[in-house]
Amino acid sequence: MAITYRNAKVISNEEISKDIYKLVVEDDSEIKAGQFYMLKINGVTFLPRPISICEKTENRLTFLYAVVGEGTKEYKMLKKDDFINITGPLGNGFDIEKNYNRVALVAGGIGTAPMLELAKKLRKKDKNQKIDLYAGFRDEIYLIDELKEYVDEISISTNTGKHGHKGFITELLKPENYDTVLCCGPEIMMKKVVDMCKEKNVSVYVSMEKHMACGVGACLVCTCKTKDGHKRTCKDGPVFDGYYVEL
Repeated sequence: MAITYRNAKVISNEEISKDIYKLVVEDDSEIKAGQFYMLKINGVTFLPRPISICEKTENRLTFLYAVVGEGTKEYKMLKKDDFINITGPLGNGFDIEKNYNRVALVAGGIGTAPMLELAKKLRKKDKNQKIDLYAGFRDEIYLIDELKEYVDEISISTNTGKHGHKGFITELLKPENYDTVLCCGPEIMMKKVVDMCKEKNVSVYVSMEKHMACGVGACLVCTCKTKDGHKRTCKDGPVFDGYYVEL
């Protein structure tokens, strides 16, 4: 399967927290909250990386990424007017047309990134909808100021206790107060959230994060286990019903 990449001009690339960068590029594609792009740099041998869409405004596309390996170390060297190769949007995002009623957005670390566009889309659909954010971090927090405009209440936890509750964000979440929980973050956190929602019979949707080589379902690197066997996170997801996927 041929995968076509296009050059996107870098508008900005800045560190917003320790080893967390915000990359803004030019792109006028129509996107859905929860979708992702594959990114790679010309002349670099590292495999492309799947990066969730953080925000889309007019012809600007924002990504957040964590510098965790040699590949993402190359990204942080990008500067204004450089170019990066992108393909997307890819995958199935959150279904904004669903009636989620009272909704909790639950995020862990870099999983907070797609919550911005999701919160914007939900608020645009219904300005009176109950939308609360639960965000957990290791130490430093980020993106919270941007999210404040679109959610009603924000609960924060950090492993170190530097901000908010000291501990895990799942210790603050009470699923029974909501009709739907939308979640993105480390798999161990999402499993806990799904189990909590099942116990209270609350709908839950999770955005899976897996290593990918192609992003279009050809390489089968990113499969995840579901009630119907293994599914491709990139093509069949990354958003799945929490009752369907097996974490």
